[in-house]
Amino acid sequence: MGNSDSRAQIIKLLSTKSVVKYEVYDRTMETFKLMKDFTRTFAKDMHKGLSGLERKVPVVFKEKGDFEMEFKVAGDLVLATMHSNVFEFPRHHAVWQNSYVKDDPMRAYSGIISIYNFLADSFKYNRLNDVGYLIGRIFVNKEGHFIVEGKHQLGFMFNDFSEQVINKEYVEKIMEVAIQYSIEFDLLVPPYNQVQTVSVQEMNNITSSISLKTGKRLGFNYKANDSHIE
Repeated sequence: MGNSDSRAQIIKLLSTKSVVKYEVYDRTMETFKLMKDFTRTFAKDMHKGLSGLERKVPVVFKEKGDFEMEFKVAGDLVLATMHSNVFEFPRHHAVWQNSYVKDDPMRAYSGIISIYNFLADSFKYNRLNDVGYLIGRIFVNKEGHFIVEGKHQLGFMFNDFSEQVINKEYVEKIMEVAIQYSIEFDLLVPPYNQVQTVSVQEMNNITSSISLKTGKRLGFNYKANDSHIE
């Protein structure tokens, strides 16, 4: 009897939770494809708009497999990745206070697409110690409802999980905001006392900058209103 109950429970889980996770994965993959399509077209439009400035302001889109893409503009690299797994929001997260999720807890399962900003030279010169920043992450559930957590506008423009359903227009706005933020987010000189000493090994490697960490605003803290990520 116990064995039969266990099998029934397993079948129930597979027919509910596992099916939901597949639905979430498909919705997230659809969203990531929309992001790729928009960014590819956006790169072409920017290339035309910057006619004559291609050498000074290169604009390049690269699709790097199913789960990663790059958009290079001038000295910035916007890198987006889709996680292949599905996650549940932790119980303390604000989405659990929403009646939309309370009515169906399976709506709390989401796929994640993360958007990062790196210096293009970090990859060009293989500077392994350089750092990038997570500027936003998109959560998409089984019904295509989504929220975005992130920096500046990304942190408050897209936070209505019960009403927002991902589509081409939302994707375009998210990517435009992410790209604009990356371009405006400047590289600042690190404090002198952080770079006043250098080892022999670091000096031997200085031409490729492998051991000298570089990142935007290195050594400086974000202002309190600069981050909306929980």
